[in-house]
Amino acid sequence: MQTRLDFVSLQVRDLEVARQFYVQMLGFQEAGPRPGAAVFQDAAGAIFAVRVPFSDTDMSAPLGVGVSLWFTVTDPDDLHARLQAQGLQVTALQDGPFGRVFTLTDPDGYRISLHGKPGQA
Repeated sequence: MQTRLDFVSLQVRDLEVARQFYVQMLGFQEAGPRPGAAVFQDAAGAIFAVRVPFSDTDMSAPLGVGVSLWFTVTDPDDLHARLQAQGLQVTALQDGPFGRVFTLTDPDGYRISLHGKPGQA
């Protein structure tokens, strides 16, 4: 048996705030309307979503603790500058094994790392 990651979904406190963050700040495009969720799919078929909480979720607890998501971007330097200009708190850009990388925290406390490809200047 072989297992592979197929889909990532984060539960969020306010779906519209989360949708706007991922669309307006990070440039995601919605794959289409879904009840209770904002679903984003890239050209390679990877799916990422933010959704209303499951009924048994304790929404008073911190949501993003222990979770870090990594997304590839075409120009991490440009995105870093644009996010800083929007007033978002982002870490300093640095070179890493996945290329240029920086991290920010979304409205629900999830840590988002955005990186280029290795060797990309």
